[in-house]
Amino acid sequence: MRIIINNRLIPAAMYTRKTLHLIPPLFLLMALFSFSPPAAPGKTEKPEPMQSTEAEKRENTAFALDLYHTIGKSTKGNIFFSPYSISSGLSMTLSGAAGTTARQMADMLYAPEDLQQYHHTRASRAAEISSIAKKGSVTLETANGLFPQKGYELSKTFVQELLTVYSSTLTPVDYRANTEKARNTINRWVEQRTRNTIRELIQPGILNTLSRLTLVNAIYFKGDWKKAFAESETTAADFYTDKRSTSTVSMMHQENTFPYTLSDSLQILELPYSGEDISMLVLLPEKNKGLAGLEADLTAEKLSLWTDSLKPQKVRVFLPKFTMSSTLRLDDSLKKLGMTDAFDPGTADFSPMTVNKDKLFIGAVVHKAFVDVNEAGTEASAATGVVVGLTSAVRAPTLVFRADHPFLVLIRSNRSGSILFMGRVSEPDSD
Repeated sequence: MRIIINNRLIPAAMYTRKTLHLIPPLFLLMALFSFSPPAAPGKTEKPEPMQSTEAEKRENTAFALDLYHTIGKSTKGNIFFSPYSISSGLSMTLSGAAGTTARQMADMLYAPEDLQQYHHTRASRAAEISSIAKKGSVTLETANGLFPQKGYELSKTFVQELLTVYSSTLTPVDYRANTEKARNTINRWVEQRTRNTIRELIQPGILNTLSRLTLVNAIYFKGDWKKAFAESETTAADFYTDKRSTSTVSMMHQENTFPYTLSDSLQILELPYSGEDISMLVLLPEKNKGLAGLEADLTAEKLSLWTDSLKPQKVRVFLPKFTMSSTLRLDDSLKKLGMTDAFDPGTADFSPMTVNKDKLFIGAVVHKAFVDVNEAGTEASAATGVVVGLTSAVRAPTLVFRADHPFLVLIRSNRSGSILFMGRVSEPDSD
């Protein structure tokens, strides 16, 4: 996630439509990618992973679903994004917010009143991801980057919190003298950490000479299935994109024991990755109900009940291979979730970020995400920017999970329940 913050030097009382465009915005970019974790500055000890409480799991899931609902209403077809990346970038920004701006952001993120405890919990979740990566079963890494204007005085307290709590790197750039060079520097940073899966996160025109700060969060995931699909079992099959249309997809197949449940008109299948710290959940509604019905009914409480009811069962799985990429502008979605002041030059309060208490605001939030699901496993990456399973005879007990119509996918940590990635698969072969 990337946030770009601009400096407001004009008193609020003097704002007019002619002067508002002179106010420097803050841009926030969120990125998911692979990287070598930065060393913690100084001798600060990295936090140990804490066991996630049920309340924290519900709050993390609630934010992910809130975001999915707002994005889904305005986006047709496939969707893929990283709630973890987006919330991480916003959390870094929250550490530099005050007043109503901070309250709105905290409420949207379901943060407790004790924000210091909230930031400590965020650090613990990052430590959890680091510990999963160290096992070597999957590749799961995150990074945070801070890109301030050269010579711009940021609050030492704000910078120290990002460096120590969020293990952020710091790279000064010169937005004023060479905006394009600054843009390229940040984009290269994202590309390197996503193994070139996320390119051009920051499009031309997002940054300008008034930009003062860009915060970037990144995460990259690549995992092999614990029980891989045999390529020899993959065949061409119809996928019903809607009641009238079909497309041809590469349908993977295997019969094995997986966590599975059936609830009303919904099937849920869990496909663990090697090491079992990370899993993909596939939510498949009945064709007659359709994906819209599932989306309308989906809440954090229901998702928790459904996942708690998963039991190991023999299942014949039919799942299409798919590759998706999404580019999302999140400003409006975040405003609909109650985060309005942060985007308003007249009301935003990010005074804790600067020494001179300059008036800053968020100019844009952009998110890019990528996922590739095949017989071996999954590769996923994302970036966000804010401008501040062989069968012989069929056996009767065997269940069939045939994903030949639109479904939802979630990639989550089995330790904390954090939703790392989430998406809607409406057209598996579309990119």
